[in-house]
Amino acid sequence: MKNIIIAAFALATLSLNAQSFEGTIKWSMKMDITDPAMKAKMAEGQKQMNDPATQAKMKEMQEKMKDPQFKAMMEQNPQMKAMMEKAMQGASGGDMMGSMMPKQMIVRIKGANTLTTMEGGMMAGDMLHTPDKSVRIDRENKTYSLLPSGNGQHNEDTKPTVTKTSETKSILGHTCTKYIVTSSEHNMEVKVSLWTTTDFKDIDLKAFSQQRVGKGQSLTYEGVDGVPLRIETATKQGNMVMEVTDIKRESLNASLFTVPSDYKETQGMFGGMR
Repeated sequence: MKNIIIAAFALATLSLNAQSFEGTIKWSMKMDITDPAMKAKMAEGQKQMNDPATQAKMKEMQEKMKDPQFKAMMEQNPQMKAMMEKAMQGASGGDMMGSMMPKQMIVRIKGANTLTTMEGGMMAGDMLHTPDKSVRIDRENKTYSLLPSGNGQHNEDTKPTVTKTSETKSILGHTCTKYIVTSSEHNMEVKVSLWTTTDFKDIDLKAFSQQRVGKGQSLTYEGVDGVPLRIETATKQGNMVMEVTDIKRESLNASLFTVPSDYKETQGMFGGMR
C-alpha cells in the first residue's frame, strides 16, 4: 500500500509548466489492494477496529483530543491531527481502507502556477505549486507546510524502461496512445500505463520529468509524448487508476495561487522528506 500512496502523492505534488493553458482538470481516482497477505492484514485490522473494546478506546481517544493540552500539541502538527481524525472516522464507519484513499483530484492551472486539490482520504487538502516553492495548505487550520522537492535523477538500477505501444483509446474525445513504463521501487516492480494525447499543445510537460517523490515515481517520463489522460499504476500490493473526467478552459482568480497572509507555516507531515 505504501507504493500506491507514494504514487498518488507523487502525482499530486507535481507542478505544470504551462505555456498558455488556464483552467481546471478533474481526475477520478480508484485504488485497490490486490495482495492477499495485505488484504488479510487489513481485514484483520478492520475486525479489530470493530471490536467493542477497541471502539471504547477510540471513544476515549476522541475525548482526549478535546483536552486543551492535547489539542495544543496537535495544533503543532495539524496534518497529523487530520490524519488521526480521518482514521477514527473510517474505523467508526466500518471502512478503514476507504477513508484512507482519495476519490478525486482537481488541478487548477494558471501560467506556471498549479493548485491541486485532493478530495477524500488521508491526503485531502490543497497543494500549491509556484516557480519558487511548493506547499501543502490546510485551510481548516489556516496553516501551510513546505512540500519535498524531487531531485529529478534515477539511479541506474531504478531507471524506468519506456515502451510505446500501438494501442489507442478515446478519452473525452481525444485519441490517446498507450505507453508502458516499468521501474523498481525497493526491489518491487512498478508498472505504469499512461494513455497520452498530443491534442494539448499549450501544456508543456517537460517540468514533470524533473520532479518526483520516491525513486521511479513520476507523472511522465523521457520518451513519453503528450499529456496523460489516464494513468494505471500496478504493483505487487495493488493497483491505482486515475482518469481525467473533465477539462475546462476558464479564467482563474490569481488569489487562488497564493497562501493567505494570515496562514501560519508548520513543519507538516512531509517536512522531513527532502
